Amino acid sequence: MKKRILDAKIRILMAQEQSSKNLLSKLEKRPDLKILYDNIQEDLNKVEQQLKTFSLSPNKLIAEVSTYLFQNTGKRIRPALLILCSKLFGYRGKEHILMSALVETIHTASLIHDDIIDNSAIRRGRKSVHSKWGPNITVLLGDYLYIKSISLSLKSKYRQIIRILTDISTRMIDGELSEYSLSGNLGIAERDYLDIINKKTASLFSAACQIGGIIGKASKKEENCLANYGTNLGMSFQITDDLLDYTGKEKILGKPVLSDLKEGRITLPLIYTLKNENKANRKRFTEILNKKELDTKSQEEILHILKSNGAFDYTQKKAREFSQKSKETISQLPQSIHRDALILFSDFVLARKK
Repeated sequence: MKKRILDAKIRILMAQEQSSKNLLSKLEKRPDLKILYDNIQEDLNKVEQQLKTFSLSPNKLIAEVSTYLFQNTGKRIRPALLILCSKLFGYRGKEHILMSALVETIHTASLIHDDIIDNSAIRRGRKSVHSKWGPNITVLLGDYLYIKSISLSLKSKYRQIIRILTDISTRMIDGELSEYSLSGNLGIAERDYLDIINKKTASLFSAACQIGGIIGKASKKEENCLANYGTNLGMSFQITDDLLDYTGKEKILGKPVLSDLKEGRITLPLIYTLKNENKANRKRFTEILNKKELDTKSQEEILHILKSNGAFDYTQKKAREFSQKSKETISQLPQSIHRDALILFSDFVLARKK
């Protein structure tokens, strides 16, 4: 009897290992989230349905704007991370669907506020809510989504989740305020940049993973492991995102190249250049950046300087370091197809083109 049970467990492990190898093989050929989502697509579909219910409101304006927001599905990375982390521990309930939707709603609220501050006209290849409805309605809707998310989190039987979502919302707004206060500041240090993206981006990645662990009844040590994994993955994701603003293609990104720079966001490639260029080149670079409008020639000059002085290589290196930390952290947990999907997430954030 014991031998049959042992043989069955071995077959399950072998099947999981083969599934993981197949997943890796597909991802190496074509970096695509759909591949990583193969085993959780049904749950993600339920998250989409949950998000649509958030668009329902007797207030016609809230219903109209919310429907517009959630029509465009985006990458849904944060919900996917929460689902995968809950399934690491065999979770089979339903609460992870609501929590995944709430995490995505908080993310959406942060993007709405971002677009107001940056005066962004385009979001995910479409008009931003800010450009379509104006700043007054947009800021109120962002506030509404934040508050609604916290309110709905009260349905959770885990008090810790409510605290996490409240704390993370505060940290994200803190990061937004810090970024705004340093907008256009060419003296920003790398540590300040890393602190901002930790608060604005990595904190929600970390929360999604930690909440997945809590729902899945992970131990405290495992929960901390997931939170650290999410933090490092989020840091890698945002650094890569900032690099793509310089090296990406407009048609793929869904927004013009150098959008961040035009909005006053000083990111790692610029920080590296301003620190490492000689005095004469730094002066010329500063003159270009201080122009009210960046013409095509100035943009080309900026890109040439950044590419030739190693700024892109340095930024890629930093993203890779955080990605490697995330892989090392999650690898401490027992092997399963869900753990391997999380490991592959670390590779995906580096390979993505948008």
